[in-house]
Amino acid sequence: MSVEPLSQKDIEDRLRELPGWSLAVDRLERTYRLGSHFAATAMVVHIAQVQEELDHHSDLTLGYNTVGLSVNTHSVGGAVTELDFALAERVEALAAGHGAS
Repeated sequence: MSVEPLSQKDIEDRLRELPGWSLAVDRLERTYRLGSHFAATAMVVHIAQVQEELDHHSDLTLGYNTVGLSVNTHSVGGAVTELDFALAERVEALAAGHGAS
């Protein structure tokens, strides 16, 4: 997997494939709403497992019935890379299974 910073155009093109995700300065971000605090907590645990598998970690925020992620690649100076999109895609798959919107 590439750990080179992506161009602005590459990022914009990739974001079209990930509804709900956005670029905030130098990070990919997304907030999910779930049916309950328990469901949000379970999703956080599953995201943490994926992050361990990928050895790539986001800032992860648990709210009452929300889960927020913010991610970039520290090893390339905090830029957005393919690693960030790989994590976002895996989280999207998880979110669907948890009924997140």
